[in-house]
Amino acid sequence: MNTKSYFFQSFAIVALAFVAFIGFKQILPDKIFSDSKVDSKNVLIDSLLLESVAKDSLSLKSDSIEESERKLGQEKIVYDASEGIEFPSETFDNYKGYQYLISFYEKLYQLEQNPQSKVRIAYYGDSMTDGDLIVQDVRTNYQDRFGGNGVGFVPITSESAASRGSVKSTYSKNWKTQSYLNVKRPTSPFGVNGHVFFANDKSNTTWVQYEAGLPKHTKTLDNPTLFYGRSSKKGNVNFIIGKDTLRRTLAPSNLVNSLKVTSGSIKGFKANFIHADSIPIYGFNFDNGSGVHVDNFSQRGNSGLPISMFDASVMKAFNNSLKYDLIILHYGTNVLNYGTKNYFWYEKGMTKTVNKIKESFPGVSILIVSTADKSTKYDLEMKTDSAVVPLMKAQKRYALETESGFVNLYTLMGGDGSMVKWVDEAPAKANKDYTHFNQRGAKAIGNLLYNQLNKGYEQYKVLREKRESGVTTRTSKKPKTDSVSVKIDSVNE
Repeated sequence: MNTKSYFFQSFAIVALAFVAFIGFKQILPDKIFSDSKVDSKNVLIDSLLLESVAKDSLSLKSDSIEESERKLGQEKIVYDASEGIEFPSETFDNYKGYQYLISFYEKLYQLEQNPQSKVRIAYYGDSMTDGDLIVQDVRTNYQDRFGGNGVGFVPITSESAASRGSVKSTYSKNWKTQSYLNVKRPTSPFGVNGHVFFANDKSNTTWVQYEAGLPKHTKTLDNPTLFYGRSSKKGNVNFIIGKDTLRRTLAPSNLVNSLKVTSGSIKGFKANFIHADSIPIYGFNFDNGSGVHVDNFSQRGNSGLPISMFDASVMKAFNNSLKYDLIILHYGTNVLNYGTKNYFWYEKGMTKTVNKIKESFPGVSILIVSTADKSTKYDLEMKTDSAVVPLMKAQKRYALETESGFVNLYTLMGGDGSMVKWVDEAPAKANKDYTHFNQRGAKAIGNLLYNQLNKGYEQYKVLREKRESGVTTRTSKKPKTDSVSVKIDSVNE
């Protein structure tokens, strides 16, 4: 048996043992296991990822991925016009998929014409965006240009609450938290951020407190609004703002309910939940009602696969209130460490994830952000990990397959060997783990992401002006349709 095969089978046995343990745990007495053991902060990798790797390792299938990549490299991607707009053709190597961001770009255009309108972005990520890193810089760039104040949707508890600068939050330790990272069948459906919280301590007050952050667009908590789920019993919450206490009733009759704390802007408040133990609590939203707002839904250890477990009806209910225009999926950090360069299993799983996003948020543009560079030691020298490029290509394939926009973060930051430079240069922009960015690097990445998205937007405006003036480029013979399709033409044709 060769070394590679032995590694795969050994890892598969360990992974399957873990999965079996989780399965048996469901049917064993609860008291055998402490609740603290399943707290999300102790979970490094989501269970869906472990299961997917185990299945892939056992099958050891030989997929013709390299052959398909060579074929893609010899073809060009030609778009059909959508709403009379058609972006130039691309190759697989330079694929960005601006064509699939047209609905998002149109909302930005309408915001420019009417500053009182609103654009909203959901940014899902892993530890790369922990503590609002990267996301807060994308948010700042958009709010600088298009207006908008507020940090967006914030969960009740968070692993990075103490280190996050864009909003300060503290909370009691008696919250019961269920995360899509480690719970497949939550007591109540997960919220838009992949969590659900319960104030289930009847003996002690369960509370959360927020204070405005430091960045210029988050110096106040704007229109604070609580989101909570359905329950058969009502509850109460007391909002303490300065010396005032506002007593409110929680009426959990709908899949997703909202309760505005107060109108306008405040600096901070505390929420005490009373007799609300059966009510699923999701979090608070902070925005001033106009401009651009960006929600950070980061989760350490996440591969992106758990999003496929979302309840589409609950997500639609959230979307009816929050009204998203772009959903960003930024994953890959937790998928690089399995000794494989065949990411067909991940491509398949993330295609399912993107399709769940489409079902949950109909008509919303989707953007895939690839893995960044990561360095590993080879012969005593730090070099780009051999799994980075195969994973990046897999992410690009499912972006193309699902008609999503794409940001190649690996090439955007400099490509081969770039992480070593970001760590070793002075001042450093990445940590000594050769994986994660520090605050300086996160700001640089946030700017790079915004700049690529903005290039697409500026290009969209030019194409839009041509359409309005009757000037067209290559036009599609197909009738206009709300959906965007793509066809592959050979370069040699």
